[in-house]
Amino acid sequence: MKIRTGGPADTADILSLLDGAVAWLAAHGRADQWGDQPWSTTPAMIDRIEGYTAEQFLIRLATDDEGRAIGCCVLSEQANAYATPVDERELYIRNLVTDRALKGSGIGAALIADAVDEARRRGIGLVRVDCYASEDRRLVGQYRALGFTETESFESEYKGKPWRGQILEIRL
Repeated sequence: MKIRTGGPADTADILSLLDGAVAWLAAHGRADQWGDQPWSTTPAMIDRIEGYTAEQFLIRLATDDEGRAIGCCVLSEQANAYATPVDERELYIRNLVTDRALKGSGIGAALIADAVDEARRRGIGLVRVDCYASEDRRLVGQYRALGFTETESFESEYKGKPWRGQILEIRL
């Protein structure tokens, strides 16, 4: 696996990863996280990903030996709008997705390690992420296993429905 910087030319690959994740989540009864419709057919989601690749965000793509995208991490020094602001510079993980066919192969961990390295390169001492906080808190647990500490819970709206989330952080 290699990790490289992505851009507008990678939009279709990122949407494909997200479509695979949505299908996997829906098949496992977890559609509350990202819905059950492919992101590549939802104009608002396409706009979001195109915005990520065209603006001040840093796109980091994990690729396999053939150069195929197997994971994506979107980084920004600005948190999502629903996250409580902090009084210091931070690197915020806006989106993290991996190829579900390769679940458990360390892609997510490698992308998180890359984000931590990027924060260090920038002289930033805080990396934050938010995630869906289902009743079983499985995804929250996965982030804890990657070194994050829970900070605050929140509720937002996603596709017209309440969306429970958790913000987590790593202090460097």
